[in-house]
Formats: sequence, C-alpha cells, structure tokens
Amino acid sequence: MFKLHFTLQGAVFQWRGPAPYYYIALPETACEQIRGLANEVSYGWGVIPVEARIGGTAFTTSLFPKDGRYLLPLKDAVRKAEGIGDGQTIDYALSLTLTPRERPQRPGKARSSG
Repeated sequence: MFKLHFTLQGAVFQWRGPAPYYYIALPETACEQIRGLANEVSYGWGVIPVEARIGGTAFTTSLFPKDGRYLLPLKDAVRKAEGIGDGQTIDYALSLTLTPRERPQRPGKARSSG
C-alpha cells in the first residue's frame, strides 16, 4: 500500500442542483495521473476516494468524474471553517491510497496417479 500526494490550486465553483454544491476542478495534469490509476483506486461507479486538506482542515471525500476531469466536492463544514466562497482560488492537497489488488490464483493442473 502507498499514497499518491498532490498539492494543487484551483477555483471554487458552484453547481446548482436541488441544493447548491461547491467543487474544484482538478488540473488536467493531475487528472491524467489519476485516470491512469483509476482502475486501482476507483469504486465501481468511477468515484475515487481521497483524503483532502484545505488550510487547517482535513477531510475525506470522493472525486467525481465529469467531462473527462475530476471534481473535488467541498463540504459545507470545510468551506465555513476555512472561509471559502464561490469563485475563490485556493490551495489544497489530495492523497489517494493505492492498495495492490490480489490476483486470483490459476488452478493447477490436476495430476492423475497411476
């Protein structure tokens, strides 16, 4: 098991739905690296669990794939604790945990005696 770390910067944007949600679109270079590992770290539906830090606030969440990039959702508690508003450019850090998957063992040939 090992962790892949990113230190990034991005603009917060609001996506209006039934309730407003706030995200940061990851830079393309980070998206390319993550895409290359997506099969190793993704849940079945394409979201990728991460540990994130903004300022003094650490939290866990999942990156969402959208239009060929990944979005980092910002929890209201994090935005309020760090004083983050729509359109603000912020520094943030992400960590992805990579765990090697067990490969199924190929059954051995049966040997006949005699």
